[in-house]
Amino acid sequence: METALVFFPQLSMCESKEKPFFELMHGPGKEERSREAKIRVKEKRNRLSLLLLKHELHEETLPSTSGHLAKDIRVSPEEAVKWGESFDKLLSHKGGLEAFTRFLKTEFSEENIEFWMACEDFKQSKEPRQVLLKAKAIYEKFIQNDAPHEVNLDFHTKEIIAKNIMQPTFHTFDAAQSRVYQLMEQDSYTRFLKSDIYLHLAEGRPQRPTNLRRRSRSFTYNEFQDVKSDVAVWF
Repeated sequence: METALVFFPQLSMCESKEKPFFELMHGPGKEERSREAKIRVKEKRNRLSLLLLKHELHEETLPSTSGHLAKDIRVSPEEAVKWGESFDKLLSHKGGLEAFTRFLKTEFSEENIEFWMACEDFKQSKEPRQVLLKAKAIYEKFIQNDAPHEVNLDFHTKEIIAKNIMQPTFHTFDAAQSRVYQLMEQDSYTRFLKSDIYLHLAEGRPQRPTNLRRRSRSFTYNEFQDVKSDVAVWF
């Protein structure tokens, strides 16, 4: 009787164990993560380079502008001295408003005066459609969360404005405007009276270069004053 020989394929236990481990360490998943990590690093480097470039541009343009901020504001020293009597007198004078706006620009907080001016312009609206469109534009630009030129307001004030924005009246922004006015009067106004911009006008003292505090996020007063009081101002 012949014995049948049966051959079984040789099993490589080492291979069966090493293959999953190899795939784990060198498989597509790790390569994909590696590529994503390299992309993120490259994006961060690009953003950093852009920020450094913008910072250099700010420093290059600053000396040519800050040293002459008040030279083209024509006002007598006597008029400028009156601005120190009250914040209201400062804002009610055309030259005072312009000088204060330029000062806020050096501190990069000009969104406060822009909002106050926008509210003043809003109150001069004559047609119902103008009231609605301007109110919406002011809300989207200065009030809503993450607005491009958001002003510092408490949650309650912002919530009330949000609820009434679709049916605005001339008093819709009164509380917010009053709040911003107080912030400027108690904080920025006192520093303005000690600034080179003001002292140059009131006493004829020479100006010193102005230091940056944070990055600008608003347009300038010069851009605003050439625009007529119309709904197009806020778009």
